[in-house]
Amino acid sequence: MSVQERKKESQPDGSAAVRARVDWVDYAKGYCIIFVVMMHSTLGVEQAAGGEGWLHTVVAFAKPFRMPDFFLISGLFLAQVIDRDWRTFLDRKVVHFLYFYLLWTALQFAFKAPLFIHENGLAATAWLYLSTFWEPFGTLWFIYLLPIFFVITKLARSLRIPPALIWVAAAALESAPIATGSTVIDEFAARFVFFYTGYLFARHVFALAAGVQARPETAVAGLTVWGFVNGLLVFSGLSELPGISLALGLCGATAVVAVSALMAKSDLFRPLRYCGRNSIVIYLAFFLPMALTRTLLIKTGWIADLGAVSVVVTLIGVTGSLALFWAVRATPLRFLFERPRRFWIAPKLLPKAASEPALSLQPAE
Repeated sequence: MSVQERKKESQPDGSAAVRARVDWVDYAKGYCIIFVVMMHSTLGVEQAAGGEGWLHTVVAFAKPFRMPDFFLISGLFLAQVIDRDWRTFLDRKVVHFLYFYLLWTALQFAFKAPLFIHENGLAATAWLYLSTFWEPFGTLWFIYLLPIFFVITKLARSLRIPPALIWVAAAALESAPIATGSTVIDEFAARFVFFYTGYLFARHVFALAAGVQARPETAVAGLTVWGFVNGLLVFSGLSELPGISLALGLCGATAVVAVSALMAKSDLFRPLRYCGRNSIVIYLAFFLPMALTRTLLIKTGWIADLGAVSVVVTLIGVTGSLALFWAVRATPLRFLFERPRRFWIAPKLLPKAASEPALSLQPAE
C-alpha cells in the first residue's frame, strides 16, 4: 500500500477502502479485548473455586501476545497525530484516557469499598483509594499507561532522539528482569516496545495485513507454524525467558494482525468487529457483570465444569458491558462512556469525529 493510498484511506469520505482498513483493526482490538476479559474471568473463577478449568490452557496460550498486540495496535495511528500542537495532542491522548480512568476507578472502588472497609478499616481504605492516583487500580492499568506512552513518544520526537535508539532501549527494558512492585514502572518496561513498534512500523503492519488478504493460503500456513511454536514455548515453560518473550510478543501481535485481516474478508465475524469498535466500553465495564456472574455461578453450583463457568462469565462480561452501554447511551448517564464537552481542553474536530468510532481504546483521529 502506497503512502498516497494510505492518506486517501485516512480521509473521512466513507469509502470502502476506509471501512476495510478499519475493519481489520477493529477485529484485532475485538480479538484482544475478549482475550483480556477471558483471562480475568478464568483466573477469577479458578481462584474462587480453588481449581483449574480447561479454559486455563487457552488463557496461557494467549499470554505472550494478548497485551503486546493491544499496545501495538494502540500505536498504529499515532504518526497521524503526533505533530499536532501540544494542547490538542494532550486533549486527545492524555485527558481522554485520564477522564475514563478517574471516573471508572471511582466506580470500581465504590463497588469494592464495603469489602475493603470490612477487611482493613476506613483509614486504610481511604489511603488505598488515594494510592490509585499513582498505582493503577485493578484492570484499569492499560488506560493509565497509554497516555504515558503517547507523551514519551511525542517528547522523543520533539527532541529528535533517533527512533532506532528508542526501540533498542525499549527492547532491552522488556528483556530486563525489572520487578519493582510498581505497576507503572514494571508494565512500562514490559510493554513500551510493543507500543513503539506499532508507531514506528505502522506502514509495515498495514502492508502485512494487505498481503495476508491477498495471499490467505500462505497466511494460514504461517499462522499454523506460529501457533505450534507459541504453544510449544508456552507449555514448556520457556515463553517468559529474556529475548523469547519479546520475540513471542512481536510474532504473536503479527499473528493477531494476520488473523484479523483474514476475518475482515468476511461478515461472519461482525460481532467481533463490533466488540473492537467498542473496546473501551468492554474494557471499562466488564468487571461488574463478570464479578456478579462469577459469584452467582460459584455459589449456586449450577455449572459444575470450571471451564464452562469461565466461558459463561466471559460472555456475560462482554455482553453485559455492551448492554450497559446500550442502556445509557441516550440518557444523561452517557458520560460513563462518552467524555462530556466540559472535559475537553481543545476544540473537538467535529467533521472528522463524525466519521470515526467515538468509543475506542485507540481513537484513529
